[in-house]
Amino acid sequence: MASEKWMLQTKKADFRKTAELFGISPVTARIIRNRDITGDDAIRRYLFGNIDDLYSPHLLKDVDLAVHILKEKIGEGKKIRIIGDYDIDGVCSSYILHTALKRCGADADCEIPDRIRDGYGINIAIIEAAYRDGVDTLITCDNGIAAVEEIRRAGELGMTVIVTDHHEVLTVDGEEIKPAAAAVVDPKQRDCSYPNPEICGAVVAWKLVRLLYEEFGIDRGEWLELLEFAAVATVGDVMRLQDENRIIVKEGLKKIGYTKNIGLRKLAEKNNLDLCSLTAYQIGFVIGPCLNAGGRLQTAKKALALLLSTEEEEADRLALELKELNDKRKTMTQEGTEQACELVDRCWGKDKVLVVYLPDCHESLAGIIAGRLREKYGKPSMVLTRTEGGVKGSGRSIESYHMFQGLTEVRDLLTKFGGHPMAAGFSLPEENVDEFRRRLNENARLTEDDFTAKIWIDVPMPLEYITEGLVEEFRLLEPFGQGNEKPLFAQKNLGIRSARVMGKNRNVVRLSLVTEEGYPMDGIWFGEGDGFLEEMGGSRRMDAVYYPDINEYNGNRSLQIIIRNFRFR
Repeated sequence: MASEKWMLQTKKADFRKTAELFGISPVTARIIRNRDITGDDAIRRYLFGNIDDLYSPHLLKDVDLAVHILKEKIGEGKKIRIIGDYDIDGVCSSYILHTALKRCGADADCEIPDRIRDGYGINIAIIEAAYRDGVDTLITCDNGIAAVEEIRRAGELGMTVIVTDHHEVLTVDGEEIKPAAAAVVDPKQRDCSYPNPEICGAVVAWKLVRLLYEEFGIDRGEWLELLEFAAVATVGDVMRLQDENRIIVKEGLKKIGYTKNIGLRKLAEKNNLDLCSLTAYQIGFVIGPCLNAGGRLQTAKKALALLLSTEEEEADRLALELKELNDKRKTMTQEGTEQACELVDRCWGKDKVLVVYLPDCHESLAGIIAGRLREKYGKPSMVLTRTEGGVKGSGRSIESYHMFQGLTEVRDLLTKFGGHPMAAGFSLPEENVDEFRRRLNENARLTEDDFTAKIWIDVPMPLEYITEGLVEEFRLLEPFGQGNEKPLFAQKNLGIRSARVMGKNRNVVRLSLVTEEGYPMDGIWFGEGDGFLEEMGGSRRMDAVYYPDINEYNGNRSLQIIIRNFRFR
């Protein structure tokens, strides 16, 4: 099990001055500083930033060239094919480009690789099929930066290729290895001057579309109608909600309540979500998994068809199918996670990098199961499955381990790989699995401290300080997510008056708490209720890391705390 250490943020600033300047409390000013937001302009953008604060698309290397090529090809009536990816970012990127190209009058269609048959990204078979179909120009989205050989083949066949991607550029001996495409739009390129390289593939596509629409004289409002899909992809692909990413999600959530997209409305309806009050959490854990479910268990074209649908009946059917697929995926994931944990506990518990081979696991679930292992053990985790061509794997990492770099160091064992510091996908021959595990662990420069989860506390705030006004003010900090986590507070030595387990699954604990000064407040903890009571035993005092909340019930409002971490005394 992952151990944890409670750490107090100690970053310095003149919190009172910031509070006075922006009309916020010193507590909120401290939280903003803890998110490394410094300087009056950056704080203003964080609190009140809007679409006008986004960076210019012109700063993306090759984007103007890509727009020029597309305008020329559209004018000549050339056939254009979008090559997307089978996850939420790829689906949203494909939707954005398909909608935009069609709006500009292009003869365009879209191909999304099959996860099982094709694997990740553009491949030779897809390129040769496009050639047979008379396609003149290929434009990739959320993939392509690593497709050096594949794009060379497209060139041999006389096709024009535009790459739009956001993944890491393969570097060998300090030199970037990039595909010989007509234009490569990827903010991760060293010679790209774009200030925020941590945007997702859908945002890259959305930025390109802004310039394309300008070239065709299309109103900016139509470009803004695609914002919600850039926002959904940013959350779904777990991009850091900092800088312009946060603005994109914040503004996208405002627009999504009024979306004209029938498919998105139907998907929310099937999951009992109110689009007018949709949160980043609900995108990440409900909407996103449903859009991903098609690509995991059948085909991502189902999710794209849902977003492109213009008929109520078709959208309703597709939304229901994706919801049912996601429910099935949840059951399969739970079974695979239990099997993986049993193997780790029995065989690989001492490894620094967990490499678990589950031959019979559905390959689309490997990444999710790897994420569950990382959460449980606090270690970089990779889950491998057997496929027709050998073994495929997916990994999820921790902050102190650059997973893409780790794979680069053992690339001689791999047939294909790509990804980020925190996540990656790869393929290898089955006979290399044991050597892969051995060398990854041999190369890993990780210490025990790296495996200890650090719980960062923003302010050690007594419960007496909590007011409804302060809780409301914290909404200025939303949306919360990766890189802009919900603030955490702490108080020691709380008395426990009572604790009872609630919910049909017994996964909620309601506590009646009291401070040393006698101030009472209710607390809620979400988790395995009976295990909580068992751990509590005879203890009647606890330290708590919490987030303040307002409980509304039968027209009454009362303050409470949501407990995130606890220690019994």
